[in-house]
Amino acid sequence: MSQIKISIANPIIEDEEIEEVVKVLKSGMIAQGPKVEEFEKEFAEYVGTKYAIATSSGTTALHTALLSAGVGNITGELIEKDNIDEVITTPFSFAATGNTILHAGGKPVFVDIDKETYNLDPSKIEEAITDKTKAIMPVQLYGQPAEMDEINKIAKKNDLVVIEDAAQAHGAIYKDRYVGNLGDLACFSFYPTKNMTTGEGGIITTNNEDYAKLARKIRAHGESKRYEHDILGYNFRLTDIGAAIGLAQLKKLDGFNSNRIANAEYLNEKLADIDGIKTPVKGKDSKHVYHQYTIKIEKGNRDDWVEFLNENGIGTGIHYPIPIYKQILYKNLGYNDKLTNTEDVASKVLSLPIHPSLTKEDLDEIVRVLKLANDKL
Repeated sequence: MSQIKISIANPIIEDEEIEEVVKVLKSGMIAQGPKVEEFEKEFAEYVGTKYAIATSSGTTALHTALLSAGVGNITGELIEKDNIDEVITTPFSFAATGNTILHAGGKPVFVDIDKETYNLDPSKIEEAITDKTKAIMPVQLYGQPAEMDEINKIAKKNDLVVIEDAAQAHGAIYKDRYVGNLGDLACFSFYPTKNMTTGEGGIITTNNEDYAKLARKIRAHGESKRYEHDILGYNFRLTDIGAAIGLAQLKKLDGFNSNRIANAEYLNEKLADIDGIKTPVKGKDSKHVYHQYTIKIEKGNRDDWVEFLNENGIGTGIHYPIPIYKQILYKNLGYNDKLTNTEDVASKVLSLPIHPSLTKEDLDEIVRVLKLANDKL
């Protein structure tokens, strides 16, 4: 097999990040400390919320946000089966979207996706609401905001909390507001492949002081005061080392996103006449920041396209090949959903390199190989 020449992801760590980490290491404060507090303040200002609570990962951010919103319980008591809180979400996402609902003691209820944007379809939400529904958790998939106005309208009508899974959408905008400031709470991931990174890490954003206070307590073993534990908490803290990287990356985020968007627009133009693929559809009233550039294979078998691209040096990814409800864990829990759009999209999507460090030559090579694939497959 040929060596991959153009990778699917390429985290950009430069001198600024290294220098900030060295400063933290020399300071002696390498766990959660002043850099985390500074990072929280700057990230909240960036998305336009009053509060931000940094965590050890995007997964722990989601877990904490769900608990803060009242899903499950933080008392340590077992939840009776008939009283389990339900959270409506998408099955077309990374497994953490569903798993964190389980972690919190809730039950994921999966609703089908829009066949164009691949985000949660608002028109299918209300039929899934029961008297046990506590929240709606849309995913801002691939860097594109969901139809948040419709989702918020349904939530308000039914007295539900809206938690954005914004793990892939740093800097995305919906109707002049940043993702992270579109629901009651939002959660971001700073995994190395994301639009910005802290190495590993996450953050919760909210305008609700009660949620913010509770989230801070949950991430620190449920402490109200030193060695006084009121609730069942966890060690979900970010380090100052990670926050130092995040502060440097946050300053570059808009530049990173501009490059991603320019790369996507170039690919959209050059790939428009290839009949075997469907290029990404941008939702109305939104700024898509292309964490992933994901095409849909309309001709032949996706595995053949993957093999051909890889053999010609182009890295690829499949985000995501298996709906969450089809994972073994969920089958063992009794899930037997069959959602038409989700299963069709999951069988055909293919992500291409889109990261900010791509050159025009890289983009042209991606186009060339895709055209060859379309002719041969």
